[in-house]
Formats: sequence, structure tokens, C-alpha cells
Amino acid sequence: MRRFRIPRSAFRILAAGALISCGGQKPAGEPVVVTIPRGASFEAAVESLSARGLVRSSGLFRLYARLRGLPTGLKSGTYRLPKTAGWPRIVTTLKTGRGIEIRWTVPEALMLFEVADLAQAQLGVPRDSVIAAARDSEKLNDVGVRGRGQTLEGYLFPTTYVLPVGIGARDLVRVMVREFTDNWKPEWDARLDTLGMSRHQVVTLASIIEAEVRYDPDREYVSAVYHNRLRRGMPLQADPTVIYAHGRRLTRVWEKNLRIRSPYNTYLHPGLPPGPIGQAGAASLAAALYPKPVPYLYFVAQPDGKHIFSATYREHLAAIRTIKAMPRAAREPRTPGR
Repeated sequence: MRRFRIPRSAFRILAAGALISCGGQKPAGEPVVVTIPRGASFEAAVESLSARGLVRSSGLFRLYARLRGLPTGLKSGTYRLPKTAGWPRIVTTLKTGRGIEIRWTVPEALMLFEVADLAQAQLGVPRDSVIAAARDSEKLNDVGVRGRGQTLEGYLFPTTYVLPVGIGARDLVRVMVREFTDNWKPEWDARLDTLGMSRHQVVTLASIIEAEVRYDPDREYVSAVYHNRLRRGMPLQADPTVIYAHGRRLTRVWEKNLRIRSPYNTYLHPGLPPGPIGQAGAASLAAALYPKPVPYLYFVAQPDGKHIFSATYREHLAAIRTIKAMPRAAREPRTPGR
């Protein structure tokens, strides 16, 4: 069968037509927003572009776009384009899928379900879809996490993202995990060998540090307490792990909460919990890898968020008495029971 070929002269005519049709004849004005729904046909996309005034000659644009391979490469999305956009830019935009972008901030220390809630509230991504994507075995393998029931908790890096409108759950999780990977420094791998810890263990420890610290300079000291306790075989007794075991934010950790039967309860089980309890930022990851060389085994929070660190239990009890002597209104609801 003979294949029909469009002469080069015809292509040049189409290219010239694209420039003429979309040149500087239109006023710049406000950018035009056009939405190409998921599953929309090429013809429907052209109609949308024409209706928004981006394409004046639909027939000629169809020919030009087909020459550029648009029908098979059409990406759905919401796009913001200048009224003066030429056909080359329009076609490239629809082929690459670079649509409207929004900024989305994920604070440190959020648990997976809280990240999912935030994605649903601010991005319109279904909560359950985010949690399901965070259980994807392929992505778990990418970060070296294996084991039944594991999730990407701890690997959804907390930062400000610039995302396309309409991003799906799988792509969102992929972007967040890639951000974690990009922020993991190559020299940290050598540090793991020095510590005798796996990356997953360090990420787990970093997530606990993130949940504990409100005053940035305390990170390395809190890390030192936990490293010292791990070396001595002492339980970590970290309240944030108890909160995680309950699966919800507790306004206050009571003694009865400390009895919950869970591998994440570090009051009942020595060593690190099975995995991270939230998303740690770069500062907490660095602190988990490089603790201060101090002998502290205890710490207790002051009303201003700073901690008092102690090397002995007697010193720790004295620190607790000091805090209890403060005015009731200034005290924390509960001092960590270390």
C-alpha cells in the first residue's frame, strides 16, 4: 500500500499559517484558561481551544497539530495560555501536559493519614487513594521498604511543592517520594555504616525526633538521648510513638494511653518501632544521623518548647520538679515520661 505523504511545501504552509493565525494580532490581556477533560477526544480539545479564542482556524490547526503528533499525545488537564500563544506553544503544552500549577505545603511531622487529609482538602485528591498509593509495593521497593503492612510513612517528604492542577494520588505520592530521595545526601549512606543502622531505622528515628522537637537546636540533643538509650537497651519511652499507636492525635497523653498494645508503643517495647511515625524533614534526618556527643539519657519539655536534658535519673526528677513549680498556666499538659 502506498503511504500518503504531505509535501514539505505543505508543511511550510501549515507552519506559516500557525504563525499568522496566532501571531501578535490579538491583544495580550489576561491569560486564557482551557480545560481538556480526562478522556477528551482530539476534536473536543480543538473545539475547546477554538471556543476560548486560542485557535481561529480550526481546520488549519487540526492539520498542523496532526503533523506535530498531537492526537496520540494529547494530555488532559487545565491549562493557562496567553491569548497571543502561537500554535507551536499550544501543541507543545498539550503534549507535555504542563498545565496550571499550584503550591502545596506539607508541614513536618504529619502522619500519613494527615497528609492524605491535606491532599483531599487542598488538592481534591481522594484521601483513600493517597493511602492506597502509599501502600504500592513498587514504590516501597524503590525506597527499600519491605514487609507486610508497610507503607511509605516517613518517605513523603515535607516541603512546599509546585504541582499541576488535577494531579492524581499515584503521581502525588511518586513526587513526594522522589523529593525524599533527592534530599537524602550521598554521604549519609556511609554514615549508616558507621552507626550500624539501616536507612529505614534512621528515618524511623528521625520521625520521632521531628515529633518531639519544637526548638530547632534541641534536635541533635534529643537524637543523642535516643541513641544512648538504644545502645544501652533502654526503652525509648517516646510519647509520639504512643500517639501514633492510637492512630489519631491525642490532646494529652494519659497513663492509660501508655498501656496500648502496639509494636509502636515504645514504653512497652524496647528499641525502635517497626517504622516511621510521620514525615521528617532534612534537619531531623541529619540529627538522627549525627547526634551530639553527650551522655544524656533523659529530657523533659519546658513551657516554651525547649527541653531540659539530664544524664542521670536524679537530675531528670529535679528537672521535672522545676517545671512543676512553674505557674500552672505555663506548663505543658504532660511532660514526657522518660
